[in-house]
Amino acid sequence: MNLKQEHMGKDMGITMDKKSSFSLLRLLHLVSPTLPTGAFSYSQGLEWAVENGWVHDSTSLCDWLTDLMELSLGFVDIPLLSRMYTAVKNNQDKEFEEWCTLLIACRETSELRMEEQTRGRALAGLLQNLGVSGANYYQHQVKGCQLAGFVLAAVQWNISLQDAALGYSWSWLENQVLTGVKIIPLGQTDGQRLLLQFNECIAGAVERGLTVEDDNIGSAAQAQGIACSLHETQYTRLYRS
Repeated sequence: MNLKQEHMGKDMGITMDKKSSFSLLRLLHLVSPTLPTGAFSYSQGLEWAVENGWVHDSTSLCDWLTDLMELSLGFVDIPLLSRMYTAVKNNQDKEFEEWCTLLIACRETSELRMEEQTRGRALAGLLQNLGVSGANYYQHQVKGCQLAGFVLAAVQWNISLQDAALGYSWSWLENQVLTGVKIIPLGQTDGQRLLLQFNECIAGAVERGLTVEDDNIGSAAQAQGIACSLHETQYTRLYRS
């Protein structure tokens, strides 16, 4: 290899490293709790579960989140994220619309549907302001389904499907753990310990979720559905779900 070839090889390595770093930074941006879509406003039934005594310490919170990760996240959000990702990448508008509709149908209570749609409207405006390609074209789908906006940004920012699924799962988990820390309440160290404990669980849920077949998509988290329904009339509450 002459000096010119060696120099070109080094430049190519730098370029690839920058491309990888760019995608990673965009993913961190997308899953950041500072993203102004209001994720922190929703407990997804956890507030009522705490009020009713179903969840009362770090162990019961771990059990609650494990069930949701295995029975809901892994059989609804991750499989549909994968299908939306493929649809956007291949310009399959009809399929993209169908997967968005199915996701809303899988949100079993009015509060869960409200969260998906309210956060979707916020994300639609944000993506347009950030200049994300396709944000205007797909604004109808994104306004009705925040997962659609997450997927659109992931595709346009060259975030891989695997990384997008892991990032989305982590964002969900972090919000849920933070909710538990606030309302049980737990110490910050307990919360960090739970996040660390779930690392392997998240990876497994994502791996399984990406292989779920169409006919098996659907939530089996009945306890969450009950909690969200009863949360609608909970007398004192901090969260919108």
